[in-house]
Amino acid sequence: MTARLNLFDNPTIAAVFKHVHAAGKVIETSALPAATQELVKIRASQINGCGFCTDMHTKEAAHAGESATRLHLIATWREATVFTDAERAALELTEEGTRIADAAGGISDQVWARAAEHFDEEQLSSLIALIGLINTYNRLNVIVQQPAGSYKVGQFG
Repeated sequence: MTARLNLFDNPTIAAVFKHVHAAGKVIETSALPAATQELVKIRASQINGCGFCTDMHTKEAAHAGESATRLHLIATWREATVFTDAERAALELTEEGTRIADAAGGISDQVWARAAEHFDEEQLSSLIALIGLINTYNRLNVIVQQPAGSYKVGQFG
């Protein structure tokens, strides 16, 4: 399988990625826990059918020490007992934020309130920015059918 367009050699996309990557660095160094960040990236990528990002973020999470059990259960987090209440709130917000077109009212007040119980304003800011960013990456990769499976940990610095 080959991508419809080479995202890594295209000057326009390279410029876009440079800015999106810089925004991601701000979130990476925020107070939002790193494990939560990876869970959010993986769940949004699963929902969006982005194999490239799912491959990347599961490998990065495993490299950072995430357990195989937790990685395998992200898609079924509601039934899994291995996630904290804060992680569950982040995953729920991720799902509603990723499926925003499926809900006429956007993010429900209940989902927002559950997230706000576990994250302060700065962490919530990082969380919603992260949900937006990973959805951007997912959409770019899905549109061009970016192949998955060959990502190497740390490949993009």
